[in-house]
Amino acid sequence: MSFLDLPEGLAERIIQCNSTYTVRFGVRLRGRMYSFVGWRSVHSEHNEPVKGGIRFAPDADAEEVEALAALMTLKCALVDVPFGGSKGALRIDPREWAPQELERITRRFTQELTKRGLIGPGLNVPAPDVGTSEREMAWMVDEFRRANPTDVINARACVTGKPLSKGGISGRTEATGRGVQFAIQSYLRDPRTPGIAGRRDLNGTSVIVQGFGNVGYHAAKFLSEDDGARITVVAERDGYVANPEGLAIEALKQHQLRTGSILGFAGAKSFADDMTGLEQPCDILIPAAMENAIYIDNAERIKAHLLVEAANGPVTFEADQMLRSQGITILPDLYVNAGGVVVSYFEWVKNLTHIPFGLMERRRRERRNQTIATALERMTGQPFPADIRDEFLEGGAEIDLVRSGLEDVMRSTWARIADLLEEQPELGDYRTVAYVASIRKVADAYEAIGI
Repeated sequence: MSFLDLPEGLAERIIQCNSTYTVRFGVRLRGRMYSFVGWRSVHSEHNEPVKGGIRFAPDADAEEVEALAALMTLKCALVDVPFGGSKGALRIDPREWAPQELERITRRFTQELTKRGLIGPGLNVPAPDVGTSEREMAWMVDEFRRANPTDVINARACVTGKPLSKGGISGRTEATGRGVQFAIQSYLRDPRTPGIAGRRDLNGTSVIVQGFGNVGYHAAKFLSEDDGARITVVAERDGYVANPEGLAIEALKQHQLRTGSILGFAGAKSFADDMTGLEQPCDILIPAAMENAIYIDNAERIKAHLLVEAANGPVTFEADQMLRSQGITILPDLYVNAGGVVVSYFEWVKNLTHIPFGLMERRRRERRNQTIATALERMTGQPFPADIRDEFLEGGAEIDLVRSGLEDVMRSTWARIADLLEEQPELGDYRTVAYVASIRKVADAYEAIGI
């Protein structure tokens, strides 16, 4: 059944990637020449520049890159960020190379992208993804500036997810995990949803997180520290750790950084080489690792009320149908993990305007809040509560403004999803609704420019 009334041929145009480039290059390392292959796919240029991360992974391929580029197009459209979709990958295992070697490889890859116009502030803007971080983005922006000495003014906007010292923005590292938190909160606040077994808050809820990288760690940290959720299981590629009373997330992260594994953590029971962590009973399951983590063989063993897709494509098509038949509500990746691209947009705007967030208004807000506090003290004859005074008077640091902007985008996007489902209940589930909403927006953009 089709839920979209698109002009003939437009659906095919939206489905197809505009272009996919394969680059092959050599780097002399360890006394010999090593060859590498990478890709950059541009799915849609209905909005420019196009946006999407670059992953370093040993099993990367062109088909995966094209699929992820298409997902970026829809994700940007859904959250109303003015980018087209793109994605990139380099087939490499970063763990096999020393940092200085990885830097040389990354710089050569950047040279190849630059020569083909596949990176640039107004053309194509990469960001971190699996296997990359702000370190790789710093190398890329430096290499881009070397290749474009006449465009140094806006060169920092050629990538996002950079360190603060290189033009990054506060809150970018945590952005996707923070967006997961805001997505769950938005769902629970909406009286039109079933909540979690009728509950409307996260305090005391049991949560399983699969994947303890950047996204999984920050999602677990914020849900436990801010909302009182119990993170009962954290699963990784080498097994899982469990504590029914709730894991100490920050302590677990420090243990992982020291030892290279979550296993052996003193505050939990470890299950080595056991991939059934995500199958344990819980209120909320958050797959935050790689694609297809939940498939037809393990879907029937999932015991969660709410499944929140923090990773890209963690549930296969067949598994999605099975989970929904079991009464499990799924919040789709298209919405849930959009926090990264939203804050990337904030960073890109900051780089192009050359003005830090809050610079023009922070002190005015401080003076206004001081005036309000003084007025309240005069009216009541009581001093303003000391425990909240400093927070109330604070004009807002950059990270506060970034978090506020991200929360606003996630809440307003959820409202559009919920409203559309209410208008068209035949859509049936949140994933279908998200796809319909985003494809409609892309289709409108194509029609507006005469395509």
